[in-house]
Amino acid sequence: MTAAATVSADAAERLRTAIERAVRREVHADAAVAGLRRLSAGASRETWRFELRQPDAPPCSLVLKRDPPDEEIAKGDWLSFGLSIERETEARLMAAAHAHGLPVPRLRFILRPEDGGGRGFVMDYVAGETLGRRIVRDGEFTAARPRLTFQCGETLARLHALPPAALPPLPSLPPGPHLKLYRDLLAAFDWPHPGFTYGLKWLEERLALVGRRQALVHGDFRNGNLVVGPEGLRAVLDWEIGHLGDPLLDLGWLCVKSWRYGRASLPVGGFGRREELFAGYESAGGGRVDSEAVRFWEIFGCIRWGIMCLRFGFNHLAGVHRSIEWAAIARRAAETEYDLLQLID
Repeated sequence: MTAAATVSADAAERLRTAIERAVRREVHADAAVAGLRRLSAGASRETWRFELRQPDAPPCSLVLKRDPPDEEIAKGDWLSFGLSIERETEARLMAAAHAHGLPVPRLRFILRPEDGGGRGFVMDYVAGETLGRRIVRDGEFTAARPRLTFQCGETLARLHALPPAALPPLPSLPPGPHLKLYRDLLAAFDWPHPGFTYGLKWLEERLALVGRRQALVHGDFRNGNLVVGPEGLRAVLDWEIGHLGDPLLDLGWLCVKSWRYGRASLPVGGFGRREELFAGYESAGGGRVDSEAVRFWEIFGCIRWGIMCLRFGFNHLAGVHRSIEWAAIARRAAETEYDLLQLID
């Protein structure tokens, strides 16, 4: 992870004080927080890295993930997706995954209102690369790329096998209601996007292909939300769209062209092939993969990401959150509409 745009010194100091208040309660009464800086990860949530210092222990790096402090965004932005879980729920979901041996940063604690740091949680920092373009191109990961696809398949199979009783309460989104959610969002923009409309109709006519199984779905398992080292996968980040649904959605989402970072010939994250992903999934007990069902969810993924891009743009234009980054992301809706039509064709 790398440093992102700067924030005001006063705001950073207020947040540092809030985190320090929490670590003195949760870790050690004489603990201190140093080197607080915002990371570039995440367009809709804030991620901060800091150093925890305490007596009789070496310094360690921790990460805070929290909702933005902006009051309007914190309430739920314009045309909210109604799917993102609360930070407390995300923290408990990650803790459950970590307890079952999945590669997930260890949860340290959840912020309380009296801390003054907003809604969020603190977890261990996992060293490695998260920038997708570097993962698919840099020589440092030449040895990792051939095994990364298989590792992703294994990890998803284990994730989908997490027992429901071990999970916090999560929203349930069977395929039909999931499609309706995005159809309603598209209609709310009141701006024609015939490619997305056609794609949703195409999927609705093929709903019988999917939905035979319900399990935990990560919801955003893709290149860019993975921590990768020279040996391969180290951790899975950003569990904020976790829900119960068709687990093959995660495999289709990982194959969406937007996450290949210019390596279009390698459909799995720009680093591997579908056959390797399916082999890893099946080897870890995920069951035989229905490639047509994965294609269904890959097409859905193009629509979903395109509508998410539109959401960022309309939030910017409506003044909910003025952001050059959000405006730039909005332009990618045209790419996904084209990718969608290519996939269907």
